[in-house]
Amino acid sequence: MNYKRLETFIRVAKLGNFRKAAELMHTTQPAISARISALESELGVKLFTREGGSSPIALTPKGKELLPYIEKILYQSEQLRRRAEVSTAYSGLLRLGVSETIVNTWLPAFLAKIHTDMPKLDVELTVDVTSSIAAGIKDHSIDLGLLMGPISEPNIVNLDLCTYTLSWVASPQLKLPRRLLYLEELAQWPIITYARNTKPYAEINQRFRSLEGPSARFFASASLAACRSLTIDAVGVATLPDILITKELVAGELHKIRSIWLPSALKFTASYSDDVFNPVAEKAAEIAVEIAELYKES
Repeated sequence: MNYKRLETFIRVAKLGNFRKAAELMHTTQPAISARISALESELGVKLFTREGGSSPIALTPKGKELLPYIEKILYQSEQLRRRAEVSTAYSGLLRLGVSETIVNTWLPAFLAKIHTDMPKLDVELTVDVTSSIAAGIKDHSIDLGLLMGPISEPNIVNLDLCTYTLSWVASPQLKLPRRLLYLEELAQWPIITYARNTKPYAEINQRFRSLEGPSARFFASASLAACRSLTIDAVGVATLPDILITKELVAGELHKIRSIWLPSALKFTASYSDDVFNPVAEKAAEIAVEIAELYKES
């Protein structure tokens, strides 16, 4: 039985569309249609109803009956390949999406472990905000995301990595009082924080918008390194992960601000789609869990 035809059947069944399946499998719509027709001839049954126009393609009752069996065949085939070709199973390309916080903490250690455990693997790295990485995982342009998760989709696997607390910090040059401060007092300075299309920014912005008085000014950036530098240079006050500012606190370049409110801690996951078995993403996610354990906050 032709493996490619079975894989095509699964793609069309999940997407309900020949064109989308063709795009995902990097082929043409006629090729997809031909594979399905050949599989139907081989099995002697009709698998899909094709009403034409804009109506989605639907599984026939027999197609629905056979779907779990074909999924099992493909899964077992991938397992067989994985066990028979251990040396080559972890080769090729890993398209990796990473949040800025991970880049500035344990990404180097993770990539070093990837090189050791999967020396034949190439890595294509994308550093972006969580929303963009999540979108890439869903449309299969990213194999594995190390991001603020989890992604709440039934076909996404989320492995817990680490949780980092946030603190308000400022340069001693601002000479802020060491007592407990209200947010209205912090709002006198620019609020240096995460990029606008992130969960931390949304939470912080909503909190400050609820205050009375003048609106807070936000200096938002996708680069935490830039946020840290701006804060050290006394441009404003910032919310930064504790794990990123340990050296600066010890050196006296920054100090923590006591405030009546703190943003929620950042929870990270290793997330990937299991629509199609991807041993490289699965193995890399396991390595991420292992490395993240070494960088947990004490």
